[in-house]
Amino acid sequence: MNRYDLLIFDWDGTLVDSIGRIVESISVAAANCSLPALDDDIIKGIIGLGLPEAIAALYPHVTDVKRVEAFRRAYADHYLLLEAEPSMLYPGVALALQQLREQGHLLAVATGKGRRGLDRVLAGQGWSDFFDVTRCADETASKPDPLMIHEILAHCGVRPERALMIGDSLFDLEMARRAGVDSVAVSYGAQTLEVLQACAPCMSINHFSELGDWLCSTDTALEVVEYVG
Repeated sequence: MNRYDLLIFDWDGTLVDSIGRIVESISVAAANCSLPALDDDIIKGIIGLGLPEAIAALYPHVTDVKRVEAFRRAYADHYLLLEAEPSMLYPGVALALQQLREQGHLLAVATGKGRRGLDRVLAGQGWSDFFDVTRCADETASKPDPLMIHEILAHCGVRPERALMIGDSLFDLEMARRAGVDSVAVSYGAQTLEVLQACAPCMSINHFSELGDWLCSTDTALEVVEYVG
């Protein structure tokens, strides 16, 4: 018996090694819009937000609609240029996801990407129909608002205590906390485990394959408790 029926994954920095490209694209967009350069770690700190929310967090004084749109376009243009060669999945992701599906888990994506961007990269991976449901920041509330998870839970008919969020940013884990969902932090994405521990995840992993091992151990423990009970 699975401890969690539904596994919800962030995309960038959790499944896909795209953090460097996001940072570069933000920096290029800022330069194109004559905005001051920011340290890479500052930019990494907003990864996970929807793009409008990310721009507002990095450059709160930029409120003119035309300037925000110019930033958005410059970011998108440069990111698409880099994505001419698609970002790679992190090692072990494809195999692990397939195994998790075969073990009976529902799989979902909750991302700060826009719908067009996510659909493009899913198609590039051959995953257009792989996940049971996906939600994007431009069709619901941006992280860390829990609405994205609430919508995924409703779509799948799963209670919060039977779902798990896996992500690499505070926004992922805080969204899970607000939705009453357990979380797992990954160490190889946008933010360090020291930062992510503030949201008290159930587990932290350094390699994606560790997730399946941990889930198997929790499933075994659940089976023992139910047998004894």
